[in-house]
Amino acid sequence: LGVVHVRKMEFLNSSPESHCISELLDSSDGEEEEILAYGEDLELNPFDGLPYSSRYYKLMKKRQELPVWKVRCAFMESLLHHQIVIVSGGAKTGKSSQVPQWCAEHCLAASWRHGAAVCSQAHGQVAVRLALRAADEMDVNVGHEVGYFVPFESCCTTETILRYCTDDMLQREMMSAPLLNSYGVIILDDVHERTVPTDVLLGVLKHVLRARPSLKLVILTAPHMSSKLQDFCGSVPLIRVENEHQAEVVYSCSMPKDHFLSALRLLFELHHTKEKGDVVIFLACEQDIDKAYQMIRQEQSNSNPDLGELIPVPLYPTKNNLIPKPNQEKQKCYQKYRRKVLLTTSFGESLIWIKNVNFVIDVGVERRKVYNPRIRADSIIAQPISKAQAEMHKQILSTSPSGKLFCLYTEEFTYKEMKPDFPAKIQESNLSSMVLFLKRMDIAGFRHCNFLSRP
Repeated sequence: LGVVHVRKMEFLNSSPESHCISELLDSSDGEEEEILAYGEDLELNPFDGLPYSSRYYKLMKKRQELPVWKVRCAFMESLLHHQIVIVSGGAKTGKSSQVPQWCAEHCLAASWRHGAAVCSQAHGQVAVRLALRAADEMDVNVGHEVGYFVPFESCCTTETILRYCTDDMLQREMMSAPLLNSYGVIILDDVHERTVPTDVLLGVLKHVLRARPSLKLVILTAPHMSSKLQDFCGSVPLIRVENEHQAEVVYSCSMPKDHFLSALRLLFELHHTKEKGDVVIFLACEQDIDKAYQMIRQEQSNSNPDLGELIPVPLYPTKNNLIPKPNQEKQKCYQKYRRKVLLTTSFGESLIWIKNVNFVIDVGVERRKVYNPRIRADSIIAQPISKAQAEMHKQILSTSPSGKLFCLYTEEFTYKEMKPDFPAKIQESNLSSMVLFLKRMDIAGFRHCNFLSRP
C-alpha cells in the first residue's frame, strides 16, 4: 500500500493580494491532502497523465451538485453533432465554470486535431478567477493545461488546452489569425452583457464558421437573450439550465428620495437582526461604490463588536482592482461573525463568486456613460434598470433556499418605468476602434458584417 502526498497547487505569480482574494472568496484551506495508491488501479488524469489527487474527487462531488451538471450529457451530445450550441441559464448555475471544461474534454477526445478551447469573458478579473478555478477542478496546473490571457498579462503555453481571455483580447487575436486556427471550440460567455467586442465576435465568427466546418461555437447567456440568439444563429440547439430556488422579492411601499442612503440604511438594519448570510448591493454607479465602502468602514468602527464584522468588498465592472485586504488589527475583536458586503453596479452580477449570499439590495437605477456622436463626447445618463437586469439580480439567490431580494422601488415602477431589456453597448459607444478592426479584417463596412443589433 503506497501513500502519495499531494499538496494543493500554489498558483503562478502569487502575491499577497491574490492570497487575500482566496481568503475572501474561496473556502479551501490549502492543507495537505492524501490519496491512497493501490498499485495499477490508480486513476490517471487524461490532461497531464498524473494520478488524480483526493481534492479532485472532493471537488467533483461539489461540481455534480451544480444545476448545470444535469444537462451535461445533453450538451456533450449537442456539441458533437452541431456547430453552434447555446446554453441559457442564470447566475450561480455553474455554466461559466463547467461548460468550458467539458469543451476541453471534447478537444482532448479529438486528439487536438482541430485545436484547443478558448472562453471569452467580458471582465478580466473574471477570466483569471475562472482559469484558477478550472485548473483546481481539473487537477492541473495554471499556465500549462489551463491558462489565461488578459490585457498586460498572459499565462499560457502552446500546450494549453483550455484558455480564458477577455473578449477584446480574442478580437485582437483575430487580427493576426482571422480564422482562429489554433482553436477547435470557442466559448463566448456573458453574451447578455452586450459588450462591443462580444457583439463584433458574434458577427465575425459566423463567417469563420462557414470557412471552418470543424470549428465549434458555444454561446453562454442569460435566459432573456436565448430566443434572440436563436433567431440570430438559425436552427441551433438551445440547452436551458434551471435554477434550484426562487428568491423572495420584497418591494418598497414608495419610491425613496435617496436610493444610496436607503440601501445603506437597509444594510445596517439587516446586520442588526443578526440573520446569517452575506449581502450584495447593486448601486447606481462606481462612484457610489467608493462612497459606500468608506461609509461602511466608518460605521463599522463605531458599531457593537457583538454584532460581528461588516467586510465591504468593492467590485468594479470596468476596473481590474483586487479585493482590499481586511484590517488584520481589528479581526480579533470580531471573532463571532463576519459578514461580507459586495458592492457593485447593475452590470456586476458576473463578478460575484461568494456562495453564501442570502440578501440582495437593488436600488433599481443606474448612471452610465453614453457616447453622443454629434458632440463626439460621452455624457452620463441616469435611468431605471431594465426588467432583464432586475431578473439577473434575483438569480444570484438561486442557490439560497432562504434568499431575499430587497427592491428599493415599487412593484408598479417595475412595469411602468423599466424597459424589457437594456440597449447593446454597440449602440451607445464610440465605435472608432471597431471600425479600424473591421478594416483590418478586410470588411468594407457595417453592411458586410452581420450584427446582433445594428450599430
